[in-house]
Amino acid sequence: MVNRDSQLAKDSIENYIHNCRLKMGQNIRGIREKRGYSQDELAEIMGVNRTTISKIENGKFSFSIDYLAKFSLFLDFNFSLVDNQVI
Repeated sequence: MVNRDSQLAKDSIENYIHNCRLKMGQNIRGIREKRGYSQDELAEIMGVNRTTISKIENGKFSFSIDYLAKFSLFLDFNFSLVDNQVI
């Protein structure tokens, strides 16, 4: 029973992470398109392969905060990861 419950919890976490990746990728694609960049153009500006941009936009690539910072810089948008208040 414990193994089943831990597997369900693991599956739930993996699904949540996958859904977050999909949502982030969709948002990045929307911003890129709104700014008028093709995947090729953005990849060249960021110094990555076009396939990397495609994988990120389709939720198939787990990218780092460094990539998010590059997207933010080159696509000119702000993001907030956490509220800086300490409780």
